Amino acid sequence: MTTPRTVLVTGGNRGIGRAIAEEFVAQGHRVAVTARSGSGPEGTLTVIADVTDAASVDAAFTEVEEKLGPVEVVVANAGITRDTLLLRMSEEDFTDVIDTNLTGSFRVVKRASKGMLKARFGRVILVSSVVGLLGSAGQINYSASKSGLIGIARSLTRELGGRGITANVVAPGFIETDMTAELPQEQQDAYKQQIPAGRFASPEEVAKVIAWLASDDAAYISGAVIPVDGGLGMGH
Repeated sequence: MTTPRTVLVTGGNRGIGRAIAEEFVAQGHRVAVTARSGSGPEGTLTVIADVTDAASVDAAFTEVEEKLGPVEVVVANAGITRDTLLLRMSEEDFTDVIDTNLTGSFRVVKRASKGMLKARFGRVILVSSVVGLLGSAGQINYSASKSGLIGIARSLTRELGGRGITANVVAPGFIETDMTAELPQEQQDAYKQQIPAGRFASPEEVAKVIAWLASDDAAYISGAVIPVDGGLGMGH
């Protein structure tokens, strides 16, 4: 049995983020999600926020704090892709992805840390990707943004580890989402051949690992990168 916490999941209106929010609700936590549009799953508080805007992030946290209490668990999940080969990648393609995925996570974590320091308790969970360490052709921007999260988690652990705050990274592999469902069947089969498990993950399998990291059982884990990729990125 884990202590009920106030949880904020960024980008919690679809895909993995939605599954994460649903898992925290199922475990009895008070859950808020940020979304640029749409809303989170049933039982969550949805706040409209854009992680590329610090004032928007601040307003979202203020609303969650007023309605659910100080944020004790933050899951930085909001992310975008702009896949294209290096020579075709514009500077904007690169900086937009970094600003959302990496700097956006910095804005969210910085705002969350204020309440966590006061409470001397916090769980920071950054949603990275197997390509953050494995690399991926056509994803120099995305891969760079996702590997950067590891530096945030490890530096945060060194800064705030003595205050009851942990910071960890979860690195999912290929997940069954709308995005992967749109891939041609032969491409899906080719990807599955590279994965020792021979299948894609369900979003719930990622969500359960994240919920466990937020639990009382994971209090002594910090600065870790936990792959949820069926063995795809082993050693990376």
